[in-house]
Amino acid sequence: MPIIFRIALSLAIIGLGAGILYIGAGGLRTVAGTVGTTLTGFVDDVTATPSPIPSVAVVSGAPSLQSVEEPYTNTPQVDLIVTVPSSMVGDANHRIRVYLALLNQKPSPLMEVPIGPTAKTAVPVELTKGINDFSVSIVGDGTESETSAMVRYVLDNAKPKVTIASPKANALVNGKSVSIKGKVQARSTLLARNETNGATSAGSAGTDGQFTLSIPIATGRNTINIEATDPAGNASTTTLTVRRGNGKLTVSLSASAYTVSRKALPEGIRLTATATDPDGNPLKGADVTFTLSIPGIHTITQDTRTGSNGRAEWRTTIPKGATVGQGSATVLVSSDSLGSTQDYTVITVVK
Repeated sequence: MPIIFRIALSLAIIGLGAGILYIGAGGLRTVAGTVGTTLTGFVDDVTATPSPIPSVAVVSGAPSLQSVEEPYTNTPQVDLIVTVPSSMVGDANHRIRVYLALLNQKPSPLMEVPIGPTAKTAVPVELTKGINDFSVSIVGDGTESETSAMVRYVLDNAKPKVTIASPKANALVNGKSVSIKGKVQARSTLLARNETNGATSAGSAGTDGQFTLSIPIATGRNTINIEATDPAGNASTTTLTVRRGNGKLTVSLSASAYTVSRKALPEGIRLTATATDPDGNPLKGADVTFTLSIPGIHTITQDTRTGSNGRAEWRTTIPKGATVGQGSATVLVSSDSLGSTQDYTVITVVK
């Protein structure tokens, strides 16, 4: 090999050896440090950058249900009027969810319907007998709004029962009108019609079901039909019959015998008076005077008072000495507040 080439080869080997010695002496640490610094900076950059948070759609406002003035109904289907926030009008990605709670039960989802093109949506629902409590929310994109305030419907198909407390059936009423008192389902409306004279009277029951109606009556028998309609719209009719009296104190007299035989004398006789007030009720504590006039003997009298049943009795004897002919028995009834009245009957003495 020429000398010049030998010199060049020797210089190359010396340079390569120096490079190896440089690496062995620490050059590798410099390279590694540079790489490590770059990697560490990359990791720091990655961890310092916030991770993206998924975007979740939130329903901002709760819908509302239109309240009802009368919750009672006899119709098995009603429309719930739902109002949604203006921002949700026509939103195809969300729906209206209807909840139903029956008596003593928690609300449970009943159905879902689309949101309409306007703020108000009518949602037809079927009712169950008794209490039906409805509420609504808006659902969509895995979210649900707060529920609305509850709206109650009560399905009632039973006819109201009318109970008349006064007057009693076929009662005697002394006056131009009769006051009818009774009880029915709370808040029912009532219409009374007197079929005898065509008079009518309307009213309503209170929250306790009590009612009072006053209606004109005619002389004699009056047939009064009373129709009750409950808050749900169910109706029933009951009939009351009363008689209008003359509005005066009355008394009637009866005798245990109206004909007596002269040959059988002396003979006992009992007179009975029955007094009633202007309303046809027994007149208690009224003054009563009985008078017995028989041909051939002196007229005799007896004073007494009516009992709680409005009656008074007098027992006496027709003595010997009476002659054949017609006599009479008379009763006079007097009351400080009602005045007086009388009645009489014929007592005949025969052979």
